[in-house]
Amino acid sequence: MIERLVLLGTKGGPALRPGGPMPTSCLIEIGGRSAVIDCGLGVTKGLVDAGLSLKGLDLVFITHLHSDHVLELGALIHTAWTAGLATPVRVFGPEGTRDVWAHFCRSLSYDIETRIVDEGRPDIRALVTVTEFSQGRVFEEADLSVEALRVDHPPVTECYALRFNENGRSVVFSADTCHFQPLAAFAEGADYLVHEAMLLEGVDRLVARTGNGARLKEHLMASHTLAEDAGRIASDAGCAHLVLNHLIPADDPQVGPEDWERAVRTTWEGSLTIGRDGFELPLKRASAPRA
Repeated sequence: MIERLVLLGTKGGPALRPGGPMPTSCLIEIGGRSAVIDCGLGVTKGLVDAGLSLKGLDLVFITHLHSDHVLELGALIHTAWTAGLATPVRVFGPEGTRDVWAHFCRSLSYDIETRIVDEGRPDIRALVTVTEFSQGRVFEEADLSVEALRVDHPPVTECYALRFNENGRSVVFSADTCHFQPLAAFAEGADYLVHEAMLLEGVDRLVARTGNGARLKEHLMASHTLAEDAGRIASDAGCAHLVLNHLIPADDPQVGPEDWERAVRTTWEGSLTIGRDGFELPLKRASAPRA
């Protein structure tokens, strides 16, 4: 299996605009496992475009229940099922994730029941196990483990950064968060830190385009991380590579990669990727297996 990190969707927020990127989701293939992190709109097509067989859907992690991170969870699993998925899928998410899946299944009950009878498919509801987690160890099998850290993303209280560890390799996803200093210790020494980022100069234009005025701007400033502060976290963590993701704004014609780099370079001197949909990053070779 290819060992890689794929940015499937890199936009912060649920709105879609012509020609723009898709909301947040990522794929990590590590230690023989495939894990999807968040399920914003477009995750299913992103996975197909990345070459993943939907029949092999394995692990899904949801960082929090904002729609741009969970809206396509049910649709992803259902589409994989119609593509031939017949093996278990494990979903991990914060409190409330089980309800999201259950309500999706109820809303599609006619289609599900029809396809089971008419097409001889296994019951999709029996294939999926949802585990709700809080801070701490989320998953551990063989040499792969996943840890969660509760981050600060008001008004959402159940929002978690995730750290994937496997044979000396580590990838950390910040989730949505304001500048949260404990994240630096959580991400210490990571090969990749995938951190959300907001560009101050684009916030007012985004608010004007979206609406909700001062109320939306207040939320953005209280709940998200400026690019400079993402760089500070990466520097304090001593990570090898910073990946800016969940970009706010992600589709402003007046903002280009040079603007993101100029902001983050005030606090970060290391390897840097400005996220874009479909971009792949290789994972370093794993350490020798333990005896």
